[in-house]
Amino acid sequence: MQPLELAALVTDRSPRGIAGTIARMVHTGDLLPGDRLPTVRALATALGVSPATVGSAWQTLATAGLVISRGRAGTSVLPGPAGRLPPRYRDLADVPPARIDLAAGTPDPDLLPDLGPALGRVAARVRVARTAGYLEDPVVPELERLLRTSWPFRPQRLTVVDGAVDALSRVLEQITGFGDRVAVEDPGFPPVLDLLDHLGLERVAVPLDRHGLRPDALADALAAGVRAVVLQPRAHNPTGVSLTPTRARELAAVLRAGDGHAWVVEDDHSGEIASSRDVSLGTLVPDRVVHVRSYSKSHGPDLRIAAVGGPATVLDALVARRMMGPGWTSRLLQHVLADLLTDAQAVDAVQHARRVYYGRQRALCAALAEHGVHVPPGDGINLWLPVHDERTALVRLEAAGVRVARGRPFFSVPPHPHGWVRVTVGLLQTADVAHVARALALAAAP
Repeated sequence: MQPLELAALVTDRSPRGIAGTIARMVHTGDLLPGDRLPTVRALATALGVSPATVGSAWQTLATAGLVISRGRAGTSVLPGPAGRLPPRYRDLADVPPARIDLAAGTPDPDLLPDLGPALGRVAARVRVARTAGYLEDPVVPELERLLRTSWPFRPQRLTVVDGAVDALSRVLEQITGFGDRVAVEDPGFPPVLDLLDHLGLERVAVPLDRHGLRPDALADALAAGVRAVVLQPRAHNPTGVSLTPTRARELAAVLRAGDGHAWVVEDDHSGEIASSRDVSLGTLVPDRVVHVRSYSKSHGPDLRIAAVGGPATVLDALVARRMMGPGWTSRLLQHVLADLLTDAQAVDAVQHARRVYYGRQRALCAALAEHGVHVPPGDGINLWLPVHDERTALVRLEAAGVRVARGRPFFSVPPHPHGWVRVTVGLLQTADVAHVARALALAAAP
């Protein structure tokens, strides 16, 4: 933008007024990321103020994270906070706000167990306990006992890390190398697709049906030389599909018939709020399966805890690598999770949340059916809705005050000419069901 052009927009020529004008232009999109601003001297001349006045405004903008100065290269507008996000995360975040936000994919905060009592009990215990050494076991014994009791198969090793995506990243770093092929569900979880791209792994899309990964498609992926298969065994995000015991046996047979070198990484992200059976390929091919269970949706995202269990060859290397980084996940938070897994009120709260999510899925599907839109209810907190045109659907929903996630980021390959949206049913309140169903039905129509 030219100095005189910008100066004409400035009504308050103080440093604060100049900075405010630039900030408003950034927020409204009149100035875009990468746009260069006039030099301090040129704008000062156009405004009739001292260079120090403009310099002070530029410093204020830089402190606020809106611009960056690169010496002789000048001052330019920085990308907004979403610019720090990976591509598909950014695509999910780039949705206008609305009165009813069903886009986040997060649990209902009102259904999470209360952390306060657990923090108090754990704090009292930790005060009298000795400080753990840096080289002690990364999992507190109490939590490991609870994890082993509830694990779907008997793992050789168990550890905990900082959330499900952290777990997937650390496992994939141990079992794959740059350029390896990895089979992923299509559609799948966008951050996992971003992660594979970041690790330099080639994605091989494997479609689903209502029972989970299709065995014939998995066989094709194995024939293509995939090194690993990443799947969600229940409450699949975004479709809500859960792996059935029969399908698990079919997939295990395909794996045994393959070359024997493909690992399976299971992302059980919904854990204890899922209503489906805890089905794992680890009961059938335990030497090839690493199972990840997250407690973010059931007990709270701020715990940042996911458990990882599987063969010692993978887990020992994972723990060793972590010792050259964070070392371990906060033992204080591990004690809090162990408390929540055994406290009667917390256990009841998680069971109640599971029932509520189950009911919200079915209430919305029943309301959609009244408008002629028939979608089978899935498990977990998300509903996958086909729409005639994704862009049109989002515009119609925005007009109705409803926000959902666009479907395109969930696909490894471009979807068919029609589209999809993901609705976080877990955040849907009873009073809004009828309005949301009407809005979704209209959005889905041609």
